[in-house]
Amino acid sequence: MSDPHASPPPAPAHNLRRLVFIGLAILAIAGLVHRFRPSSPAQGPASHAHPLPAVSLARAEQVDFPVWLTGLGTVTPVYTVTLKSRVDGELMRVYFREGDRVHRGDPIVEIDPRPYQVQLAQAEGQLLHDQALLQNARIDLARYQDLIKTGAIPDQQLVTQQALVTQYEGTVKSDQSQVDNAKLQLVYCHITAPVDGRLGIRLVDQGNMVLAAGNVGLVVLTQLNPITVIFPLPQDYLNEIQQGMKGPLAPLKVEAWDRSNQHRIASGVLQTLDNQVDVTTGMVKLRAQFDNANDALFPNEFVNARLRVALLSQATVIPSAGVQQGNQGPFAFVVDKAMRVSVRLLKPGPSDGEKTAILSGLQPGEQVVIDGVDNLHEGITVTLAQRHL
Repeated sequence: MSDPHASPPPAPAHNLRRLVFIGLAILAIAGLVHRFRPSSPAQGPASHAHPLPAVSLARAEQVDFPVWLTGLGTVTPVYTVTLKSRVDGELMRVYFREGDRVHRGDPIVEIDPRPYQVQLAQAEGQLLHDQALLQNARIDLARYQDLIKTGAIPDQQLVTQQALVTQYEGTVKSDQSQVDNAKLQLVYCHITAPVDGRLGIRLVDQGNMVLAAGNVGLVVLTQLNPITVIFPLPQDYLNEIQQGMKGPLAPLKVEAWDRSNQHRIASGVLQTLDNQVDVTTGMVKLRAQFDNANDALFPNEFVNARLRVALLSQATVIPSAGVQQGNQGPFAFVVDKAMRVSVRLLKPGPSDGEKTAILSGLQPGEQVVIDGVDNLHEGITVTLAQRHL
C-alpha cells in the first residue's frame, strides 16, 4: 500500500516553459494592440478622420426669367421664283451673273423678239383694214338712215346695213385683241425680276432654244431679305403660344441658333401660326420673320428656333445642374452657413437649358450644390471645392 502522507511528485519542467511562453505571447499581442490603436479625434493633428466632401455651390437668384420653346426649323425664303420662258425662241441675251443681287423690274434675259414683231405688224395691218371697212359701213348706215325718212329705200336695206356695221365692229375688236396679244408676246421676250432677291446658278446658256412648254427654268431667284424660318412645336404648347400672341409681349420674339445651339445667328419675330396640327406628328408649324440684312440665314439651312412665349417676373432661378432627380421627385442639396447639407424637394418650372426657374421649395439667396453631389445625404458637412484657374 502507498503511504497517504507521501508528498506529490514535482511538476515536469516542460509545463513551466509552456506557461512562460504563453505569458510572453499575451504581453506581445497587448503591446501591438496598444501601438496600432486608432487615436481619438481629440488627440490633435495626428487624427486620421475622413476628409469632408468638396462641392461647388451656386446661389439662387431672383430675376425676370423668359420662357422659351425650342424647335428645329428650316430657313425658308418669302419668295422663291423659278424664272421660265412664256414664249418659244432663242435665248439671245443674258443680263446677269450668277449670284447677282437684283431688284424688281431689272432685266434678266432676252428671247429673240423678231418673230413676235412680225406677228404684231400683221395684226396691226389687219386691224387697219377692218377699221376702214367699219368706217365705210358706218357712213353708209348714216346715209340710209336719211333715205329711209323719205321712203327712198326699203326698211330691209337699213336693217342689213346696221347688221353689217355690228359685224365690222366685232371684227375690229377681234383684230385689236390680236394686236394686244402680239404686244404681250413681245413683253414676254424680255424677262425681268419679279421680286428683289439673289439669283442662283444659270440653268440655260445663251444661244439655246427655250420653249414655253418646257419644264426647265432659266434661273432661280430667291428673296433673302427679309427671310423666314418655319419650325414645328408640340401641340401641348398651343395655349401658351396663342396667349403669348395676344399678350403684352406680342409680337413674340424668336431667335435662330446654329445646330450646335452655341451661337445665336439672328433675332426676329413670330409672324404666323399654322391653322391645323399635323395628325401624324402632333406638331403645329410656326413661321418667324427675320430681317437678315447681313445674310446670316441661308435658304434651306437647319437652325434651332427659340420662341419666347412668356416672362416670369422675379422668379427664383438656379443653374440646371442644381436640380437632382430622386424617387420622390426633383430635389436639391441646400447648404446652410455652417456648410451642412439638407435635402429639399423642389417644384421646377421652365428651363432654358442652363438655368431653371424654381416655382416652390427654394428661396432667393439659398445655396445649392451644382457639382460634387455624389455620396451627399441629409446632415452631412461639406467644404468648398478649390477652383483651378
